[in-house]
Amino acid sequence: MSGLPTEPLESQPKPKPAWLETAGRILQRYGQREWFGSPFHLRSLKGPRPAGPGAAPRDPRPANPARGEALHAGTFAFAGETLNLGPGGEPFDRPNPSRGFAEELHRFEWLRDLLALGERGEIDGLRLALEWRRVFGAWNSFSWSDVQLERRVFNLSCALRRLSARASDLEAQQLAESLARQARQLLKINHGPVRAAERACVAAVAGSALAGDAGERLMAKALARLEGDLAETVLADGGHKSRSPEAGLELLLDLLTLDDGLSQRAKAMPPGVAKAIDRLGRALRVLVLPDGRLACFQGGEEGEAGDIAAALMATEHPGAKPLTHLAYTGYHRLAARSLTVIADAAAPAQGAWSETACAQPLAFEVFTGNDRLITNCGWSPKTHGPQSLRLASAASTLSVGEAPAGEPEGHRFAKVLGARLKGGAKTVTARRQENAQGLWLELAHDGYQETFGLRHERMLYLDLKSDELRGEDRLAPTGGGHGRNVPVAIRFHLHPGVKASLALDRKSVLLQGPRGPGWWLRNDAADVSIEHSVHYENGQPRRASQVVLRTQFGTMAGGKVRWKLAKADGAST
Repeated sequence: MSGLPTEPLESQPKPKPAWLETAGRILQRYGQREWFGSPFHLRSLKGPRPAGPGAAPRDPRPANPARGEALHAGTFAFAGETLNLGPGGEPFDRPNPSRGFAEELHRFEWLRDLLALGERGEIDGLRLALEWRRVFGAWNSFSWSDVQLERRVFNLSCALRRLSARASDLEAQQLAESLARQARQLLKINHGPVRAAERACVAAVAGSALAGDAGERLMAKALARLEGDLAETVLADGGHKSRSPEAGLELLLDLLTLDDGLSQRAKAMPPGVAKAIDRLGRALRVLVLPDGRLACFQGGEEGEAGDIAAALMATEHPGAKPLTHLAYTGYHRLAARSLTVIADAAAPAQGAWSETACAQPLAFEVFTGNDRLITNCGWSPKTHGPQSLRLASAASTLSVGEAPAGEPEGHRFAKVLGARLKGGAKTVTARRQENAQGLWLELAHDGYQETFGLRHERMLYLDLKSDELRGEDRLAPTGGGHGRNVPVAIRFHLHPGVKASLALDRKSVLLQGPRGPGWWLRNDAADVSIEHSVHYENGQPRRASQVVLRTQFGTMAGGKVRWKLAKADGAST
């Protein structure tokens, strides 16, 4: 597989030395933190008084009335923690159970669930929004920090008109002025390109939701930035530059909300924004499995099926030829009658974009019949889980010894720069072939070359006639391996609900999903075991299993393991 043609990749500037970037970031963040809390800066957030609600931008994300009922009853359940306050309870003036709970509380994502209850929810939402303003409305370093502020501004913007309809004139003015101040603060944050497009989009949504000169100025300033930020964030094939499928989905949903807000204000969508929506929508279709949820790669979870369905419907182009791969973002999709495979075929994001990236080269996911069968652990920033879940061992790919194919940065720089990836795969190559008999995908990466003198090569062949997936994982020597033997593990992480049974030959494994037929995973590895795993959904861990194929290879000779996924005998097609 040497000399595989390389797909076009987004050019990456050479990163600054970590010590230099850290020093600059410390000065920038410390300076901003001190300045943002100063009376002089807070006075700068004043501007024209909003003339009440403007548009009512519609968020495509479906609400969950059941969660709204729980909130109405005073049960606040976020990030796996629950605070029972009873009807009319106030969560903002008391300690929260965890940081994750506090983050979700201050982001106001729950507000649309409350509003789904109608008048009852609107009254509760107004009460909680005013209570937040009373406690945190002036300034707070946590609740006004990047993502908390961004998401709260978005959700309050979508709810402003309905909340104002339940408010007194004074309360409605207080809500509008508070939203305007928070949106202006969004545009003052400068932490580099990561989430710059999201912040500009949300500030523009807020501008559409505010009537008068206050809204007009916010929209003009935010839209002037948004096109350039989107050009940096959205790759030519529609992938998000972080390479997280979920990040691309969330940005697309925000942009669709902005499109609705601008339409209500009779304002044209800037061409660069319209182009980004089209590209993100086309890319999304590559990354959605047949269960209507996303493949879990590069810091992204499965997402909500309702959110994904709404985004697909809003970006539908009848007659458009669907994509089979994303050349710049680096994902390939293979599909047969019963099998759908999505494979990661590029290096992780670099520099600042790697704060949520995973060092899991050539990982893949498999959907069979009616079931998501083989997956990855689904680490994301929402999990607050261990950083080890970003390593190769937490994905359905090959790992060598104890050395990672890249790993998150240690404590020295992580507190300032975020837990960016270091080391690991720099070059990933991919070659795809198709004919009437099947689909081939040949992949390779250099993540183990420096440590072991080995290149990992993975071949995936989807047989369209027999409806089988055949794979081969090879370690090819590149020199410098020092002639030692190294342990090798090939992992197949299973989705929760999938049962794995080892056959009498201690080689084959029967995989049984909750709804579909059984599938045999056959292989020629030296040792096969079924072990515990974990899978994250909505930031919470679920118990799962993994099939692990183990062997040893010499670094001077390399070796290969072959495996096949085929429907169990007697199963219908």
